[in-house]
Amino acid sequence: MAVSSSPSQDQSTSPSTSKFVSKLGAGAVAGIVGVLIVYPLDMVKTRLQNQKKDALGRLQYKGGIDCFKQVIAKEGARGLYRGIVPNLVGITPEKAIKLAVNDFSREYWAARTNVSEDKLAIHYGMLSGATAGLCQVIATNPMEIVKIQMQVAGSQKLEAGAKRPTAMDIVRSLGLRGLYRGTPATLMRDVPFSIMFFPLNSYLKLKGADKDGKTSFSVILGAGLVAGVIAASAVTPADVIKTRLQVATKPGEPAFRGIADCFQHIVRNEGVAALFKGVVPRSLIVAPMFAIALFVYELQQRFLGPVSAEVGSTHTITSSPVLMLTERR
Repeated sequence: MAVSSSPSQDQSTSPSTSKFVSKLGAGAVAGIVGVLIVYPLDMVKTRLQNQKKDALGRLQYKGGIDCFKQVIAKEGARGLYRGIVPNLVGITPEKAIKLAVNDFSREYWAARTNVSEDKLAIHYGMLSGATAGLCQVIATNPMEIVKIQMQVAGSQKLEAGAKRPTAMDIVRSLGLRGLYRGTPATLMRDVPFSIMFFPLNSYLKLKGADKDGKTSFSVILGAGLVAGVIAASAVTPADVIKTRLQVATKPGEPAFRGIADCFQHIVRNEGVAALFKGVVPRSLIVAPMFAIALFVYELQQRFLGPVSAEVGSTHTITSSPVLMLTERR
């Protein structure tokens, strides 16, 4: 007597693979939404981090607001979005990888230690964050080096007849190896950021959950904002160093030999405070971008709740909006 195979056996894609792919898609959408909202602040942050005193000891920008006004006056509103196309192209896999890998890693360790995800030990939460930060650099570094060079190019004076470089011009000039220039500095920023951000975000969401364990969207947004400000501020020195390493050097400017050389040059010539240049706009970028991204990600996860439950999700928030409304009746 022949035994018919179950539908799940006929499928070439395992439930865990389908689930991970759905998380990648949700992360990609979340990242795009976040970038579109906060990109002008990112432009200001990059300009502030890269500016150096001229021969008379003056800085081009007095602060974030002054930088914003100068960009509008000299380059128009479009100047605030210079470099956004490569950023959107890069942010799709970057945020997809970061959010999905962290989520999947937390679920993996929760299953291995036989606990629910909200009870996951802090060191496993930090390990999951570190894994996400390590994996995302594949997409982050090329995206950021192109974005930064386009953002900085907008503030430079052009010679007669010269044109500002496009994204493809920069990609061609850098080559594959050049696109990964400053990767150690990117890792030095993103891995510690993720180690701090994701466990803290999960802890704050847990503390803000109601007695039934459900978390409101306002708590999700607030947890992302608080965790983002703390983590982004803490790793700003690494972000300043990364920016300096990835900006195209002009004649007469120092070419840094690496992280240590760049660090020593900044401290020796500009003081320790220079390592925190752009910390306010950076916090105003990263915190809302991650809060918005996580908000959109969680929203999609709730809509995909029944699917996640079907494949054994250990995510603490699995109910779809329809189910949540039904439960409250």
